[in-house]
Amino acid sequence: MVHTLRARRGMVVAPHHLAAQAGRDVLRDGGNAVEAVVATAACLAVVYPHMTGIGGDGFWLIHEPDGRVHAIDACGRAAQAATLDFYRGHAHVPWRGPGAANTVAGTVSGWALALQQANGSVSLQRLLSDAIHHASAGVPVTLGGAQIAASKGAELRLQPGAYAEIFEPHGVPLGEGALLHQAQLARTLQRLADEGLESFYRGAIAHDIAADLQALDSPLSAHDLAIHRADVSVPLSVVIQGARLYNHAPPTQGLASLLILALFDRLKVEDADSYAHLHGLIEASKQAFLIRDAHLGDPAWMTLDAQALLDDSTALDALAARIDMSAALPWPQPSQAGDTVWFGAIDAHGRAVSCIQSTYFEFGSGLVLPRTGITWQNRGCSFRLAPDGWN
Repeated sequence: MVHTLRARRGMVVAPHHLAAQAGRDVLRDGGNAVEAVVATAACLAVVYPHMTGIGGDGFWLIHEPDGRVHAIDACGRAAQAATLDFYRGHAHVPWRGPGAANTVAGTVSGWALALQQANGSVSLQRLLSDAIHHASAGVPVTLGGAQIAASKGAELRLQPGAYAEIFEPHGVPLGEGALLHQAQLARTLQRLADEGLESFYRGAIAHDIAADLQALDSPLSAHDLAIHRADVSVPLSVVIQGARLYNHAPPTQGLASLLILALFDRLKVEDADSYAHLHGLIEASKQAFLIRDAHLGDPAWMTLDAQALLDDSTALDALAARIDMSAALPWPQPSQAGDTVWFGAIDAHGRAVSCIQSTYFEFGSGLVLPRTGITWQNRGCSFRLAPDGWN
């Protein structure tokens, strides 16, 4: 980073200024970093809907003032009805549509668990107020959001639900600067403030969500929502020169990101503007992805101990030794475009929060639920349609 910004009483970082301001204002009102991140997350669900929303998943890393680090896994499980019979006739799980909307949205459960542990003082109504306002009053569409809506419109407007009504109210994708109104989502966020976050899974909001999902032919049911819980987990970590790095355990790709940095650290590249820096990161990524593709999946079925690998300096040294700094490892796998939303906050007490909140693809499955205005994710489109093996 060429220019490092510093602040004495806290900081919030987000990909949209309105979301960052929402979190900053919570800090100014006496909230802690967790509360600021919830406000930021809710606002992003409104102002950055092409990349995130309350119909997606969330992953939290929290550094407490006393130095403890813990994780919150707010990733939804697959629908019980998402069986091979449900997908009979398909070669793979669809990327869009009802069949792609096959996992519970965990985002809101992550907010709830984080707030429960944070011992904060700011009301839920206050935390959601900016998001509610922007959804109701309208927010200007960003350049990136307009470009994605235009490029993906042909596949998204064909999906059942309210996508076209909300994101193409005049029959064409909203352009940069046009006001995006999300009245149903505003009502849903207000209901969460009134009824509590639990309502998303086991209350009146859950009833409306399940009714819409079933009407749109998603395999998800009210029971799938009701049994969902976010979990507190122990994050993976690895030591590099001068630091210990943390990331999420499987089923996330946290192992891969930590491996990339651990292997790159062993290359001892000093010049950030050099060929060696770029080449080293690319080749470290390839080695990490080979491990990922061979071993990473549902932790219930994994045989690799991810933390044991990260603790094994001999194994990491051996992986780093495979990197040729003068030649590229052949990589026949096709590349795929990818993106997500990261945001974070730190407060005056030293509590720091790092959070990812994603609907997986742009606009997720493309299903926008009419009763709630929620855009549902498609994270389960990566599942394999096979009678055995792991995802």
